[in-house]
Amino acid sequence: MTPRQKRFAFVAAGLVAIGLATFFILNAFKAGVMLFYSPTDVVAGKAPQHKTIRLGGMVEKGSLERQPDDLTVHFVVTDLAEKVTVSYTGILPDLFTEGQGVVAQGRMSPDGLFMASEVLAKHDETYMPPEVADALEKGKQRAAQGAGPVGGEI
Repeated sequence: MTPRQKRFAFVAAGLVAIGLATFFILNAFKAGVMLFYSPTDVVAGKAPQHKTIRLGGMVEKGSLERQPDDLTVHFVVTDLAEKVTVSYTGILPDLFTEGQGVVAQGRMSPDGLFMASEVLAKHDETYMPPEVADALEKGKQRAAQGAGPVGGEI
C-alpha cells in the first residue's frame, strides 16, 4: 500500500467510527426522551400505550378523590377541551391543588386511565411549563370553536 492509500484508509476508518458513535449517541437520546402530551392528544390516541409520557394540563376543580386508608388519589387533568383521569399512589406535592397546572409522568393503561408515577405541580403564581400553557391555549381555542367548554368548570 502506498502512503496515500494508508492515509485514505485511516481517514475512512475514522469517519466510520465517528458515524457509528453518532448513531449510538442519538439512539441513546431518543430512548431517554419523554414526550409531552395534552389531554386532547391522549383522547385522540396520539399518546403511546406502552411508553412513559408526560401529561400536562389543569387539575379540574372537584375531581380530586382520595382512597380511604391508602395513598392513592384520582383526579382529572384537562386542557379545557378534553379530560383524562389520572391515578397516582404516593404523596402529592405541597403545591398541588385543584384548578392549578400540573404535569404527571406515567403510562396510559389499556382502559384509558393514566397511571402516574410522578406528579409535578407548578411552583409559583406566574410559572407554567410552556407545554402546558400551549396545550391550554389550544384547548381554549378548540372549546371556543365548538359548543363551549367540554365538561364543567375548571
